[in-house]
Amino acid sequence: MTGWLALLLALPAFAADNPVPKPAGLERDVAFWIRVYTEVNTNGGLLHDDRNLSVVYETIKFAANTGPRERQKIVEDARDKYIAALRRIASTSAGSLSADDQRIKDMWGNEGTPGRLLEATNSIRFQLGQADRFLEGLVRAGAWETHIAEVFANQGLPHQLAVLPHVESSFNPAAYSKVGAAGLWQFMRSTGRRYMRIDNSIDDRLDPFRSTEAAAQLLSYNYRLLGTWPLALTAYNHGAAGMRRARDSLGTDDIERIVRTYKSPSFGFASRNFYVSFLAALEIDSNPEKYFPAFKPLPELKFREVSMPSFAPIAAIQRALKVDLDDLRQLNPALRPLVWNGSRHVPKGYKLRLPYNGETWTSELLAARLSPSDQFANQPEERRYRVRSGETLASIATKYGVTTDALAQMNGLRTSAKLRAGRSLLVPPGASITVAAAQAAGSAAPKPEAPPAEAIATNTYVVRRGDSLEEIAKKTGLAQAAILKMNGLKNPNYIYEGQKLVLASAPAASGSATPPATPASPPVVAATPPPASAATAPPSRPASPAPTPARPAITPTKPVVLASATPAGGVPADEAKRESEEDVAAVQNAGKSAARAEPVSAAQAEALGPALGPAIETPQTADPIDYSVGTDDTIVVVAEETLGHYADWLGVTAQRLRNINKMKFGRPVIIGRKLKLDFSKVKAEAFEATRKEYHRTLQATYFAEHRILGTEVYIVRRGDSLWSLTQRYAGLPMWLLQQYNPDVDFSEMRAGTEIVVPKIEEVAAG
Repeated sequence: MTGWLALLLALPAFAADNPVPKPAGLERDVAFWIRVYTEVNTNGGLLHDDRNLSVVYETIKFAANTGPRERQKIVEDARDKYIAALRRIASTSAGSLSADDQRIKDMWGNEGTPGRLLEATNSIRFQLGQADRFLEGLVRAGAWETHIAEVFANQGLPHQLAVLPHVESSFNPAAYSKVGAAGLWQFMRSTGRRYMRIDNSIDDRLDPFRSTEAAAQLLSYNYRLLGTWPLALTAYNHGAAGMRRARDSLGTDDIERIVRTYKSPSFGFASRNFYVSFLAALEIDSNPEKYFPAFKPLPELKFREVSMPSFAPIAAIQRALKVDLDDLRQLNPALRPLVWNGSRHVPKGYKLRLPYNGETWTSELLAARLSPSDQFANQPEERRYRVRSGETLASIATKYGVTTDALAQMNGLRTSAKLRAGRSLLVPPGASITVAAAQAAGSAAPKPEAPPAEAIATNTYVVRRGDSLEEIAKKTGLAQAAILKMNGLKNPNYIYEGQKLVLASAPAASGSATPPATPASPPVVAATPPPASAATAPPSRPASPAPTPARPAITPTKPVVLASATPAGGVPADEAKRESEEDVAAVQNAGKSAARAEPVSAAQAEALGPALGPAIETPQTADPIDYSVGTDDTIVVVAEETLGHYADWLGVTAQRLRNINKMKFGRPVIIGRKLKLDFSKVKAEAFEATRKEYHRTLQATYFAEHRILGTEVYIVRRGDSLWSLTQRYAGLPMWLLQQYNPDVDFSEMRAGTEIVVPKIEEVAAG
C-alpha cells in the first residue's frame, strides 16, 4: 500500500461507512478490469462479452512489430471464430460438444441458454490491455499524490477518490483526449472554467495542483446532487444530469442495479464500467507491490510558490532568477505556449512555482530581481482576425508573415485544423497586414499554402498535441536518449506542445516558426486598473417567433449578471461561447464513433484519449438539469426560460402555448412546473438541442468572467424568494442556484429550508 493512502485510512469522509462499496454482484466486473490493468500490456488484450465480463473468450497477444491493420484482422478473425462457436453451441445438444465448445459453454454457466448465447454473438468485444500504462501511472503518481491526499482530506472527501486519475489519465498532467478533455483529471474546457482559469495565458487543467482542487469541487458537487459516491463517481464520466435520470427512472441509487438494468443510448459500455474500473484501480493502488513488485514511484515534486508582482515575460524571469527554463516548464505546466514563446507575459497574480533549491523566494524578492523595464501593467495588446469563408491557417499565416505552425501554436490548434467562417483567431502583434488590408478593400490576393514545419527547418521537430518522446523517436528514427541529449532534456515525460526539438547538430534552417517579437507594453507606473464591472441586462421581451431560430438571444426575465465583451485573459464573450460549442461538437463528432471504438494498439488508444478504458460517450458536464421532452410532450420549466423562448424555439405563437396550458395573458411560467408544448412545426429532438444550446451559451458566457470557489449553506427565512436570494448574493444567476439545488421547489420555499449557495469570484481581465 502506498504511504499516502495508508496515512488517509483514518481520515473522515462524506460517508461514515465504506463510501465506495464493492457490491458482490459487481466483483466479476472489477476482476475483469484488474486483469486489464495488470495482466496484459498494450501488445495484447482480452476478447470478452461486453455485458458479462466474467466471460473472457481469449487473451490475444500480438507479435512484436505487428501493425494496426494486421492486429485488427487478428481480432476480427477471433471474433468470427467465437461467433461461429456460440451459434454451434446454441444449436447442439448437450454431450455432443467439442472440448473447446464445452469450455465456452461452461463460462456462461446457468446463463448460457440457447437464446442468450445467440444474443452474445452481437456482444463480443476486444479490450486492449493497459498494464504498461497503469504501471507508468503508478510511477508518475508519486510526484502529486501527497498534494491530492491533502486537498481531498481538507475537503472531507473519501481518501479512495484520490486514485481516480489512474482511470482518467494514468496520472499524466499533459494528457489530452480526442474530445478536448485535458490534464490529470481530464476536464472539458466548459466544465473546467467553472473552477479554474482557462484562457490564452493559463490553462489550469494542465496544472496537477489547481486541477486537483477543481476535481475536489466537482466530486463533492456530484455527491450533493446524487447522495452516494458510486453515483457521484459515475457522474464524473456520464454527467450529473444523466445519473439523476438513471436514478429517477429506476427509482433506486443502487449502483449494481443501475449498471445491470439501466437502458439509455448514452449509457454505454464506458459509463457502465466507470465505477468498476475505478474500484479495480483502487485495489491495485492499495496493493501495488502485489501486481507490480519492482515499481518505484517518482519523488514528491517540491517547489516554492510566489505570486507574480506584475506582468513579466518568462524569459526575463528566467534571466533574473537564473532558473533553468526546463525546470520552470515542469513546475508551471498551466502556462500556455503564448507565454513560453514570448507573445504574452506571465500574468500578474499568477502563482509562479520556482525550484526548491534553498532560495527563499518571495513576491517582493521577485519584484526586486526583475528590472523595471521587464515589469508591465498589462498584457501586450492583442490582435484578432475574423476568418472568412474558405480561408485556412496557412493562408492567414501568409497574410501576417508568420508560419502556419506559429499561428497554430498561438491559437492552440493543429496545423491541419479546419477553420469555420466567423471564427476569431489571435494574430501576432506588429505583424504585417498589408495583404490582409488589401483583401479587405476588395483586392484579390493569392492564398499560397505555407510549407510544413519540417520543410522550414529540416533539423527540428515541433511537438504536436498528444506527442510522446517515444513516438517522436519512431517518426525520426533516432534514439530517445539521443533526442534528450541533443536538447539538453532531463525528463522524457516533460515535452510540451509547440516545443522545438533539435534533431541534428547542424544549425537550424532560416525561416523560424517563432512569431515576431512582441512590442513592449508600458512599464508599471501605477496600480493595475480594476476589471470592468459586469454589464447588467435589463428585462426584455423575447423576440418575435421565428420558424427555425438557430441560436436564441439571451433574454432573462429579471436582471442577471452577464459577461462583458472581454472576459478573463482577453477572451471575448463570443469566444467563450464558441469554445463551449466546440466542446460539445467535439464529443458529438469524435465521440460518436470513438465511444464504441476498440483500439488494438497503444497508439490507437492514445489517439482516442488517455483514459484506461473505452472512450467517453457523453461530454463531461456539471449541469444536472434535464432539458429533455417528456413522452407526453411536456417539459419542466427551468430558470432563465420564458414563454417567449419556447414560442421562438417551436415556431409557434406564445398565445398558442397559453391556450394549450390554459394560462392567462401576462402570467409567467413558473420554475419547476410542467408545461405542455406544441411540436407541430419543430420536432422534439430539435427543440431539445436548441434549448440545451441556449443554456450552454448562457453558462459559458457567465463562466468566462466568474469562477466557483466553494459553497455555503443558507437557511431560508420568511418572505424569501428565488429572486431575493440571487440579489442577496450579489446577482448570483438563478440558473446556477437551481443547479446547486435541483430538487428544491423555489416557487414554494419554506422557512428553514437549506439552500446550497456557490461562492463566486469575479475573474479579473488579463
